[in-house]
Amino acid sequence: MLFEVWRTGGGASAISLGACWKGKNFRCVASHGPPKGGIPNFFVRGSLFKLPFVFIAFCGNLVFMQKVLTAEQMREVDRLTTERFGIPSILLMENAAHAAARVVIERLGGDVVGKAILVLCGKGNNGGDGAAVARILRQAGAETDVILFGKVEDTKGDARANFQTTETIANCFNEIESLEEWDKWFAGARQDWLVVIDAIFGTGLDRPVYDWLAHIISQINIADDARHDGAGRRLAISIDIPSGLNADLAEPIGETFHADITVTFTAPKSGNVLPPASRFNGKLVVADIGSPQELIDTVDSGVFLAIRDDAVDWLTDAKYTPGSYKNKRGHALIIAGSKNYTGAAVLCGDSAIRSGTGLVTLAVPEGSRESVVARISPEVMVRGISETKTGSAAEKAVNEVGKILCNVDVVAVGSGLSSQEQETSNFIRRIVEDRKTPVVIDADGLTALSPFSISGSEELPLILTPHEGEFMRLLGSDDKSLIKDRVSAVRDFAVKHHVILVLKGERVLVGEPGGDVAVIPTGNPGLGKAGNGDTLTGIITGFTAQAVQMKLDMFETAVAAVYVAGMAGDIAESKWGKRVMTASDVRECFVEVFEELGERESEKVKE
Repeated sequence: MLFEVWRTGGGASAISLGACWKGKNFRCVASHGPPKGGIPNFFVRGSLFKLPFVFIAFCGNLVFMQKVLTAEQMREVDRLTTERFGIPSILLMENAAHAAARVVIERLGGDVVGKAILVLCGKGNNGGDGAAVARILRQAGAETDVILFGKVEDTKGDARANFQTTETIANCFNEIESLEEWDKWFAGARQDWLVVIDAIFGTGLDRPVYDWLAHIISQINIADDARHDGAGRRLAISIDIPSGLNADLAEPIGETFHADITVTFTAPKSGNVLPPASRFNGKLVVADIGSPQELIDTVDSGVFLAIRDDAVDWLTDAKYTPGSYKNKRGHALIIAGSKNYTGAAVLCGDSAIRSGTGLVTLAVPEGSRESVVARISPEVMVRGISETKTGSAAEKAVNEVGKILCNVDVVAVGSGLSSQEQETSNFIRRIVEDRKTPVVIDADGLTALSPFSISGSEELPLILTPHEGEFMRLLGSDDKSLIKDRVSAVRDFAVKHHVILVLKGERVLVGEPGGDVAVIPTGNPGLGKAGNGDTLTGIITGFTAQAVQMKLDMFETAVAAVYVAGMAGDIAESKWGKRVMTASDVRECFVEVFEELGERESEKVKE
């Protein structure tokens, strides 16, 4: 799991604020003391903050799908937080610092007393965050070494205030303006830091890091990698975004800090969540530092990061009740398999029946029926349909499928069907064009419909699940530059064809006809093996059948299904490793996913 959200509420996982400022009342929350050796609760007084009082408390609660903001949008939210709501910018910086310090303390076992920490700071506000983190950790008992790449006298505003304070209390505070100065300091410095904090560049960076600082970032990366491999693990933490990344781009622009954890504030940015830039972030923590939610709600983003509670929320809406029985849980019809690809049908059907849907019918070419029945879960009903001479679905099978459709809530078509014969392609096209239910299209179904020219609708939605090669065929092009910006490509296709598009790959994207795109943070490269696409199609189909019966949103349904499938993949990876895990292993891990999410589902129901 590579993503967390910290927000105000109950518990003890994040930082919020309450303040009285110029006669305005802000929300105050109950104080929860930190673990021994952690950050003390306190009132801040005096010239640094110029506040009558500030109350910092530790509290946390997960929230729902996160908007992904640009750097400019984030700056506007920060500006309006201060101008419209009277929350001083230095208080936001202080809250950000406490959020980052909290992560450090928790990762070091709740106690930083006597532990060495190196904090690397630039001259801007990101560096000011770093200086404040160093001060907080020093007050908690850590031995903090602070490097400012520049002079305190050249810094401004809130950052300067924090540098001036931290300079007086850090164990070591050095101003460095050249590679020669760095080399001299580094050669004589202690090397036993347990944590290196990157606060050099924040979300304002829009060009590659210049030469000598790029060399230093590279040196730190190499040193940290060596520690990972041998002399004890050193934790690398970035503030807001790893230095070297452009916050608005998925592609790295130069030398970049390699973080194990990135603590970003208020909302994630593209560079935090979209690959390959996301690889440099490590685990992402999004901390609420006090900007009013209404400001974020007004931002026109269109890109969202799915989180755990999106799946929990969907499961809560689709929960089993005392009156639940098979006909109320949805009936999924899966048309899959052919003479040479019976396994795809089995994987898809088994995944669907494990999704919580009430009924699953699997329609396969008649010649494959016995092979499928011998391996499929006995709860799945298997029907044989007419086949071609080569053992794939025949066009006349459309009428046979029509007789099954009277009590079906969703149809899935494509997994293992084979697209080599025109007759099978005609069958697929007729199933989709003459649909009476939502249709999930995968694999050979996508190939048969390429280039894609069919339109979905709100009443009869289409859910397409291509990998990048299949997506290129849907677009009718081999020009890979068309999907270089994956978010835009998914959005444009979903809007143009009025479909829900699930683009598989590193960080699956789910687009919908209104233009919103969700980034799914679960999953790992082990899911790239054969059969996992069929497993994904099965759970999407099963969830869709339930959504039809319970009148749930189809976009949210697809997001929840993909999130759950990725989470199952992550559990499978933790058990068997990427090399060994199979699609069947992933399906079996649904049990643990639903058990884990079900605990939270029960908590939400009680609330």
